[in-house]
Amino acid sequence: MAAQVVTMDKVRNIGISAHIDSGKTTLSERILFYTNKIHKIEEVKGKSGVGATMDFMDLEREKGITIQSAATYCEWKDYNINLIDTPGHVDFTIEVERSLRVLDGAVLVLCSVAGVQSQSITVDRQMKRYKVPRICFINKMDRAGANPFRGVKMLREKLGHNAHLITYPIGAEDQFKGMVDLVTMKAYYYDGDNGENIRIEEVPADILAECKKYRDDLVAAVGEYDDEVGAQYIEGKPVNVEDLRRAIRKGTLSLTFTPVMTGSAYKNKGVQLLLDAVTYYLPSPLERENIALDQNNAEAKVILQSDPKLPFVALAFKLDDGRYGQLTYMRIYQGTIKKGDVIYNSVNDRKVKVPRLVQMHADEMNELEEAHAGSIVAFFGVDCASGDTFSDGKVKYTMTSMFIPNAVISLAIAPKDKAGQANFSKALNKFTKEDPTLRVHRDEESAQTIISGMGELHLEVYCERIKREFACEVVVGKPQVAFRETITKRGDYNYTHKKQTGGSGQFGRVAGYIEPLPADFVGNFEFVDDITGGVIPREFIPACEKGFQEAVKTGRLIGFPIVGVRVVLEDGAYHDVDSSEQAFKTAALMGFREAYERAGAAVLEPIMKLEVQVPEEFQGSVMGQINQRRGMIGSSQTNEGFAVIESEVPLTEMFGYSTDLRSATQGKGEFTMEFLKYSVVPRNVQEEMIKKYQEKRAKENK
Repeated sequence: MAAQVVTMDKVRNIGISAHIDSGKTTLSERILFYTNKIHKIEEVKGKSGVGATMDFMDLEREKGITIQSAATYCEWKDYNINLIDTPGHVDFTIEVERSLRVLDGAVLVLCSVAGVQSQSITVDRQMKRYKVPRICFINKMDRAGANPFRGVKMLREKLGHNAHLITYPIGAEDQFKGMVDLVTMKAYYYDGDNGENIRIEEVPADILAECKKYRDDLVAAVGEYDDEVGAQYIEGKPVNVEDLRRAIRKGTLSLTFTPVMTGSAYKNKGVQLLLDAVTYYLPSPLERENIALDQNNAEAKVILQSDPKLPFVALAFKLDDGRYGQLTYMRIYQGTIKKGDVIYNSVNDRKVKVPRLVQMHADEMNELEEAHAGSIVAFFGVDCASGDTFSDGKVKYTMTSMFIPNAVISLAIAPKDKAGQANFSKALNKFTKEDPTLRVHRDEESAQTIISGMGELHLEVYCERIKREFACEVVVGKPQVAFRETITKRGDYNYTHKKQTGGSGQFGRVAGYIEPLPADFVGNFEFVDDITGGVIPREFIPACEKGFQEAVKTGRLIGFPIVGVRVVLEDGAYHDVDSSEQAFKTAALMGFREAYERAGAAVLEPIMKLEVQVPEEFQGSVMGQINQRRGMIGSSQTNEGFAVIESEVPLTEMFGYSTDLRSATQGKGEFTMEFLKYSVVPRNVQEEMIKKYQEKRAKENK
């Protein structure tokens, strides 16, 4: 079945992103209901046990959280909307990252009580990275303590947004009745069991003055983006609806203005107005600039046009290896694709025939005969990696891939019995293809399989999926934190590698120094070649660099990679017969080790940004817990009987924290945690770690 064909300006590709528990999936469910995609609303943690449409994984329904981004499409007032519901949990941040990479606009959902939370800040940073215009929807207006004005203030102060209300709430908490559209100055009420009957009336007299004031503020703010509206505001003339919508749209698309709406998805209020706003203020594919690099022309930048007649270009942004084979989600940026067409992977030049083309509605598939630029579709039987670019062979373009954060936590994992080995390998292959933040490697020393990811929950979910989807029980080792080593001062080296055996020997001398990289340097290692006068022949310089790179792979303190080092090679010597690449590689490796001992080597540990929300009476005991875990408390605020404590805590100290928090707060505390930075561990902790590492090495060498 093909979706209704509309012109490109009537297409919207949007994502719904927010902090965990802000109501994204509930909002998606209402959008699907009002656009007639589903005929019955299911709740995220509903009594029916069915679960929300977009949370279709069993694990998602059990835990009541979104784990994978889910795509769907719907129609609203002759617009086609492609919608992606993304997870709020920081452990699944790659799902948000890859969705925002291919979307044209987004809805940032905030909770009316909590306002901007730690994950809202992360999501906002991701939206800025991909230059995605957004509307903010302040949800949960029916909750005790709802305060949208505080939400707007936090958007301005914490996220630096030029945020203004475009709808004004009528009442709040249990008195929340509806909202005033400040653009049309009409009051909207939502009647019927599911809020499907919209009643439009005049603005209630008791809030009319407030609404006029907020509309004036809005006109003043968007007048900067539209000369006509700006002039009307200065002259004190009334601004009509069309002009105001045009100005809001210009401001939103310029990424310097954020329209803010209020509502309650759970109570079915305000969702239809949000859908209208998506069509009014968010961009169509024609209004976003997408750049590709032409591989046939020295990677020259090419601006892709959302034109179905131009050569086909698409980006594979998500893979899902299901029971029918690999499903590859693609965003089509240019051209048209038909079932049976041959496409080329620009990364490895492999050609693939497209056997099936489908449009996804959560986990249901609707067959398509063809798809055009601006669409988000899925292909069956197209084998590739996440982030590959495809074309029809007429051009060879590649698009920049998404940003992939580094893993912060590792686990040793193995199948419970030998029989499960094949399924275990299959599962890990599937998951690493699907999720670029999940890394798998084999530790040669301990002969263990190590999986690394974004947090405890991230790895726990994959262990559970191996068990469920591949019928393979796994044994899990203790979590291992991804430590790093670094240097704190300059260290000199002057090393001669000399070996004389029968025949030609080995000779190479290297001299120079290592020093810490400046804080603003991008990358973890820099090699500087300062050799003059040919004391080391040019052909041996790459071998020296290889030796240094080999040396930083494993530190001498606790065996973790060394980061933040600049190696400067200044002097050396060679022998006409005995010098070789291998000799200089070994000299560089040993020279680095010599300098490392003099350069104030230190262990770095990942520091997490922790945000805890607890009832006020537990504030003292929770702060005490954080201090016990070597945490540094940054700020603590109270609002409506709840305390929000922000702190920085070493990841090593955070295992088992959820259990401790639950018991200290009678199960009422919530927390979120995300990676912030690497920091030097205290001297006493470092000494303990070095001692343990040396004992482990001594045991292995026996």
